[in-house]
Amino acid sequence: MRILLLGMTLLLSVAPAAHAKIYEHTLANGLKVVVDEDHRAPVVVQQIWYKAGSIDETEGKTGIAHVLEHMMFKGTKTVPAGEFSRRIAAAGGRENAFTSSDYTAYFQQLHKSKLPLAMQLEADRMHNLNLSAAEFAKEIKVIMEERRWRTDDEAHALLQERMMAVIYQEHPYHHPVIGWMDDLEATTVADAQAWYQRWYAPNNATLVIAGDVSAKEVFALAQRYYGKIPRRALPVRRHFIEPRQIGIKRLVVKAPAELPQLVMSYQAPVLRNPATDWQPYALEVLAGILNGNDSARLNKHLVREQQIASDVGAGYDSASRGPGLFTLEATPSTGKTVQDAEAALRKEIALLVQDGVNADELQRVKAQVMAGEVYKRDSVFYRAMQIGQLESIGLGYQTIPLMLEKIQAVTAEQVQQVAKEILVDDALTVAVLDPQPLSDKPKHAEGNFHVH
Repeated sequence: MRILLLGMTLLLSVAPAAHAKIYEHTLANGLKVVVDEDHRAPVVVQQIWYKAGSIDETEGKTGIAHVLEHMMFKGTKTVPAGEFSRRIAAAGGRENAFTSSDYTAYFQQLHKSKLPLAMQLEADRMHNLNLSAAEFAKEIKVIMEERRWRTDDEAHALLQERMMAVIYQEHPYHHPVIGWMDDLEATTVADAQAWYQRWYAPNNATLVIAGDVSAKEVFALAQRYYGKIPRRALPVRRHFIEPRQIGIKRLVVKAPAELPQLVMSYQAPVLRNPATDWQPYALEVLAGILNGNDSARLNKHLVREQQIASDVGAGYDSASRGPGLFTLEATPSTGKTVQDAEAALRKEIALLVQDGVNADELQRVKAQVMAGEVYKRDSVFYRAMQIGQLESIGLGYQTIPLMLEKIQAVTAEQVQQVAKEILVDDALTVAVLDPQPLSDKPKHAEGNFHVH
């Protein structure tokens, strides 16, 4: 499965489990290696994270980060196209890759004895990629078809894409990760080569190894396979500052769908200094109070009691390289309209601002965060993902215990305050999906794609 992560949610974290130990070492060429030892099963995960996502693209070249991700499976000077995946499969492993706004990552999960194979293959394509015009011509057609299937023919994805383009005027989050179709049609193999040369360097990457390994042995293997790859001078990244929104924005997207949908997104701060910031932690708790589980406010009031909506949600991602959003969503119940749903959501926010939250709600959300993260951190793969994300956005995995401590320290007054300060009309974009009759034409099948 090829994964497009359009703003992957980074959940709050707990300190590493007692059976896990984390070590780090930076090679002379700038490659940071982080090892999470976990000896419960003879399995290892290798993930290589490049700090290069759609946020780094330029106007007219959108989608190139994702295009290059596809091309990374098309062979090197010594490994023919498709052979990477065949060798990992033959070793009993699984592998994949994903592109997001903020980074691109590649991973393998396999028996610990096969880690040298995975390292050899991954290091090889870090600097020996063979970008042929013939393979590129075939793959760009696959990506355009993927865009049609995942976005153009998918009403909710189309609504999300158009909404992001309205929310952001200046920031590159304006562009979809998969790219605009016009840009994809104009993309050349030379564009892919330029992106590869610009960003795919050891000093722009983090290597995360998690599982039944010894850090000392991993560092030696990393030196053996990655250590000889030369570092490169990286371009100066432009820091975009999105102009302050000065009024509510509204858009309607007409697309074939069964039901209407309402999305309300407020521009919101994200974590920049985990030690001193407080609003992002309060926003995480606020999202949990509104949408934590069946007893959370939105589901209890709008779905079960008032029956205004058949489905509701609230979401917030506190960790990203760019600006953040606090989002509310609702699907109106039969006989109700998106206007009814918007009025009901606004009423819930107004009540929270007026009356605040009670101690029971606050404790429920904090306990829920703890329980959920303890469970998730039982996965070696999840822990590696968490380390890679935090490293790639500049927060660092060392902040994990601090983030938990901060979330537990959030007060009811802080939750009430962020609702009052952040959930305001001047920072709001309202997107509505206006459902059109569904076509009889069959949708594109996922099986049409060459996937990893």
